[in-house]
Amino acid sequence: MFAMRLAVAADAPAVAAMIHARCTWLEERGLPSWRDSVDELAAQAENPDGSMWVLEDDGGRIVGCTTVQEETPPWGWTPEELAEPAHYLYTTVTDPAYRAFKPGTLIAWWAVDRAAQVGKSWVRRGCFFPGLVRYYERQGFTLFHEVQRTRRRVYLMGRRAERIAGLERMFADPTDPAAAAALTAVARL
Repeated sequence: MFAMRLAVAADAPAVAAMIHARCTWLEERGLPSWRDSVDELAAQAENPDGSMWVLEDDGGRIVGCTTVQEETPPWGWTPEELAEPAHYLYTTVTDPAYRAFKPGTLIAWWAVDRAAQVGKSWVRRGCFFPGLVRYYERQGFTLFHEVQRTRRRVYLMGRRAERIAGLERMFADPTDPAAAAALTAVARL
């Protein structure tokens, strides 16, 4: 039912539409959104380095995205941590219409599995809000550092890269009882 693939320039309008949907969802709940940065974020699909990945359903609709950087940004991490091979995720956004399928968790687990496959030791990410810290902790990430960056506090998180058992089944049919149970277990943490 879902697949991850590298984004291409032609995906930018669909990525923008998906980010707009998430912005509306956030704003309806009184939360900050990326509304002023949608075009800039969607333009990451055009990155010639091919670092944005999209999650699409079996109809080809883009329901999520994340950008994978080959190295951890140098600020906030120790020299020892920076020496470890890691992927760094940023701009992970999902379509709220697909919340029941936990697309953010699928993307995170895909990233952890993919990092292990390509020889990385870690998947790292950062966020600005304690609520996202709790959400990422339910996906198996650990908070390592809190860093003040200009005007914002950044929470730096990581998870060891590892193969995720049953991931293919979760992507193939998240409504399958075993896949749904694995994804639902995340929500209970």
